[in-house]
Amino acid sequence: MTDKEKKMRKKVAAGLVAASVLMVSGCAGSGDAASSSADFTAKPSGELRAWGFENADDVGQSRLDFVEEELGDVKVDLDATAFDAQKFTTRIASGDVPDVVQMDRQYVTTYAAQGLIMPLDECFAAHDVSPRDHWYPAVVDDVTYDDAVWAVPQFYQPPAILLNKKVLDEAGVTADQIDTSKPDVLLAAIARMYQESGGVPTRLGFDPVATGQSGLWVLGMGGRLTDDKGAPTLDDPANTAGMEMLKKITDAQGGFAAVKSFTDSFDTFGDKNQFVAGQVGAQVNAQWYPNVLSPYVDQLDLEAVPFRNADGEPFSVASGTAFVVPVGAKNPAAACAWMIGLTSDDAWMAAGEARAKTRADEGGINTGLFTGSPDADKAIRDKWVVDSGNPGFDQVISTYYDVVDYGQSFGSSPAGQEIQNELNNAVTAALLGDKSPEDALADAQQAAMRAYEKATAG
Repeated sequence: MTDKEKKMRKKVAAGLVAASVLMVSGCAGSGDAASSSADFTAKPSGELRAWGFENADDVGQSRLDFVEEELGDVKVDLDATAFDAQKFTTRIASGDVPDVVQMDRQYVTTYAAQGLIMPLDECFAAHDVSPRDHWYPAVVDDVTYDDAVWAVPQFYQPPAILLNKKVLDEAGVTADQIDTSKPDVLLAAIARMYQESGGVPTRLGFDPVATGQSGLWVLGMGGRLTDDKGAPTLDDPANTAGMEMLKKITDAQGGFAAVKSFTDSFDTFGDKNQFVAGQVGAQVNAQWYPNVLSPYVDQLDLEAVPFRNADGEPFSVASGTAFVVPVGAKNPAAACAWMIGLTSDDAWMAAGEARAKTRADEGGINTGLFTGSPDADKAIRDKWVVDSGNPGFDQVISTYYDVVDYGQSFGSSPAGQEIQNELNNAVTAALLGDKSPEDALADAQQAAMRAYEKATAG
């Protein structure tokens, strides 16, 4: 172990707290990580210790197989367990450092600010990859901090609004009335679809997924979660617009407590899901959810519309996972080649073929893959996404492909995960009526700022 690694180990160990990575203090700043002497240009060989791909499906396994063949001189020791922030910092403190780790992109900037992961600009250069040419800009923004890119991103499954046309038609509501940029029109449509029994909802006109999609609503209505340095801005006055709209939507359907209790009872992944059961007229959903509904396509009449921002333009947000190289990794060259290989267009085409075969074998509908890379998305769609025979479902697939171009990053911040948590807490308090939106956001800002200051200390 080098002196630098020993110092890093002591710094992490001194600040390690069991609750969360955001409570790690005393770590080196990003400048220490930036000075890493990793050679990403070396020929990939030897053992690669990787942590990721929990319960790999056909998409994951096909890419693993592809890169294994591409990097024949690299032996991969894969820890296929779920990422855990406490486990990650504990492993770094103990010196038991994997060469590459897969995690949610909201963690990446936290570790970059603390000097626990390596910047990857030299990795990209070694493999002639230009991040902003290979991935969607919003996806790269998620993992950019202090003028460096700190992770190799994968996936971007945008949210849009799924429409249960049977419910809309029964209530005399049209698709163009489910327009988040026109609150009065939307609320009138909700009122026509909403049903209750004894004050308890039995059908929602529109499920906004208030806490699960809080960032979408706040950003879409003109707010912002961070400034250009990654500091939280939850108390920005512009953030109240999205929260106020969410309150109007939930109040029109029995109040947030009643809505949340009702949605918690949905058989979301089952035969009696909320669309089959007619429990929603419309619902915000990420791109992966139509896959859940595809086995029930003969029982449903689905369409989709984009979420629209305050100006009436289609709007979406980027989210997904990424691969990082921890400081102290023993085989960074192989880690770099492995990450780049897994997210190459060729690897994604192998995944697209595997997914198409799986869907064909199951008799299901191929909704495509949303890889985080526009060229790969287009190639997979052009080759393997074919007409399903159900015009409504095909329109759903097209809508998600359309909105992916309108994505915005949640914001790259050393307190990224905490900002999301505190925003959800604020939304919950405001929708329950426990606090005004302004007070809820002010309290959230204080908590998020403490996390930001802790993450950037040192």
